[in-house]
Amino acid sequence: MKEYNSPTPLLATSSLESLLGSLPPELGNRLLGPLLAIVRLIAEFCHGQVSPKSACDFEQRLGELLREVGRCFGEWAYNHCEPDDPGLLPAQIKLEGVWYRRNDRKTANRNVATLFGKITLMRYLYSPIEELVPCIFPLEMRLGLTAARATAALAGRVGLYAAQCTQQTVLRALARDHGVAWSVSTLRKVTAAVAQGMAEHRRAAQVAKLLELLREAGGQATLCVGRDGIFTPIRKLHRGYCEAAVATVSVLNRLGKRLGTVYLARMPQEGQGTLSEQLTSLILDVLRGWDGPLPRLVYVTDAGHHQTKYFKKLLRRLRHPLTGKRLRWEWVLDYYHACKYITDLAEALFGQGREAAAWAAKMRRWLKDKPKGIHRVLHSAAALRNLRGLSGTAKAFDDAYSYLRKRIPHLNYHGYRRRRLPIGSGVTEACCKTVVTQRMKQSGMTWKLEGGQTIMDLRIIYLSGIWEDVYAAHLRATEVQSLRTQVGESQGSGRNAA
Repeated sequence: MKEYNSPTPLLATSSLESLLGSLPPELGNRLLGPLLAIVRLIAEFCHGQVSPKSACDFEQRLGELLREVGRCFGEWAYNHCEPDDPGLLPAQIKLEGVWYRRNDRKTANRNVATLFGKITLMRYLYSPIEELVPCIFPLEMRLGLTAARATAALAGRVGLYAAQCTQQTVLRALARDHGVAWSVSTLRKVTAAVAQGMAEHRRAAQVAKLLELLREAGGQATLCVGRDGIFTPIRKLHRGYCEAAVATVSVLNRLGKRLGTVYLARMPQEGQGTLSEQLTSLILDVLRGWDGPLPRLVYVTDAGHHQTKYFKKLLRRLRHPLTGKRLRWEWVLDYYHACKYITDLAEALFGQGREAAAWAAKMRRWLKDKPKGIHRVLHSAAALRNLRGLSGTAKAFDDAYSYLRKRIPHLNYHGYRRRRLPIGSGVTEACCKTVVTQRMKQSGMTWKLEGGQTIMDLRIIYLSGIWEDVYAAHLRATEVQSLRTQVGESQGSGRNAA
């Protein structure tokens, strides 16, 4: 192997000190240590034996030192957003109808976590003059600190972590990647604050995404709605498990290809009223914002209680928010759910075995591929019962037969496929798995309603593919335009200090 001479250090100590001398003394003195350590680290690596292990150690140590440099810069910048002279700040400010008076000495918040680690933030306190309300720190509000513990950048990262990982995994990631050591209670406070702020902007972002998908689909687009329930481990309620609810809204093009989906989810609630309201509002907002041809409207679910009630009580009664005309929804009963009842018919007729499996497979093909397939299935089942009797119980046969017969209008799978409409609720079933099961039903997990909803709110935003848009909207909404605490800004109007 050809050998090369090791390069000289990129920066000499003297030139480094000269560079730092151009910075404010306080900042330069703090940066000198980590920057010198970086120079020494580079020199040691270049002059040492290069191997995969040494390269790995080099990158890890370099990352730690660069993070310390970023922490120093960030702390210095944040602490210079307010002047040292309190006279340059307004003596009194008004926020949401309450007047506050400035304290003339800065106080320290030593637990502000950033992407680079923890910093100490020096800021002025404003206390209420008359009303019994908490004191405020205008600088923290302008920086967008979450729960007085995390900067906006780190809080967004925490929310994204929490949407995907358990809290112990999140805590380890914060310590490893950001040098932040939090307790579980601090993590939960920050996560809840992020979820609450983002949830307010979820619907607008989901509407925007669905409208974009409709434009992409062009003519003959399909708006497909689904909902389902999934049992979730709940602490101290109904023996530990209650039914949470999820919903999906998808856009399909004229060929039946799904272009995208947005998700909704709610923790267990009697009647599932909140999910119904959110789903209905989302549908109406999409139709209100859509100026093209009305998409085909399809509702694909099984025939569970809440799914049926929502269709009969709300969905089929909806009117177009602009024209006022009654919307025409087509309810498609999930094909694979119907196939389960064909299997029940087969076992009631033949008992378990090859004969039952063969007849069920044939009936499933008829149901999906032949015109009026459900009529053929029911006729065959009734004829076989009259011809050879039952191997199973009459109740099992009657229950399955009655279930299919009552839902004949929603079982025209040949017609649905000919029009390129979906016949299965796989997207909604997958929503149960990805939103709830993968994150919230891991070994030993139980949830309170509030904590579980926090994770669900974050997770549906993440899985809907709108995280960046929602978080940006949340940050814009938290801007405090009426507070001015930087050097040279207005001293405020209204009441002034005596």
